[in-house]
Amino acid sequence: MILIGITGPTGAGKTTLLREVEALGGAVIDCDVVYHELLEGDRLLQCELERRFGPLRGEDGAIDRKRLGAIVFGDPEKLAQLNEVVRTAIVDRTRALVEDDRRQGRTLAAIDAIALVESGLDRLCSATVAVTAPPEARVRRIMAREGIPEDYAWSRVRAQKPEAYFREHCGYTLVNDCDSAEEFSLRARALLQTILQQTTKED
Repeated sequence: MILIGITGPTGAGKTTLLREVEALGGAVIDCDVVYHELLEGDRLLQCELERRFGPLRGEDGAIDRKRLGAIVFGDPEKLAQLNEVVRTAIVDRTRALVEDDRRQGRTLAAIDAIALVESGLDRLCSATVAVTAPPEARVRRIMAREGIPEDYAWSRVRAQKPEAYFREHCGYTLVNDCDSAEEFSLRARALLQTILQQTTKED
């Protein structure tokens, strides 16, 4: 199975590349989704987060992700604590999902993870891609996608590693500076085809 690791800062356009993987029949493992599922269902993780960061539950009794984000995104030390707590759980679950795809006979899959390199998940992959975009464009996308104010969107952007980090640690870079979503989709599709051709030759 060809496994592509996709990473990059929030709001850069990783979802577009993931859609192209799905269009080819590939499976997609979104580590943000894995994280959200763990926040909702893993009682031990929930208790550990509240032990470290204080009360985090909303009126429905679930962990309020925006409340947690407001605590950690402006504080590098607290963000590092959050990453430490959740990373092992996310990696273990992601590895299990990759093995499920292999058992099902999938020939193509992708992992979407902002901490692809730090978590070691990149070592599972046949190829890795950094998806990048100008910070201003990322802020606009985050605001539109999540309905959050501009200052909070900028705090999210500034809390993440610089673009150069993602470029340096990945085999490919996909730059989202296109004038339209359609143009970027074509660029993502072309890169994916290149990766598949090169990876097949190497095998």
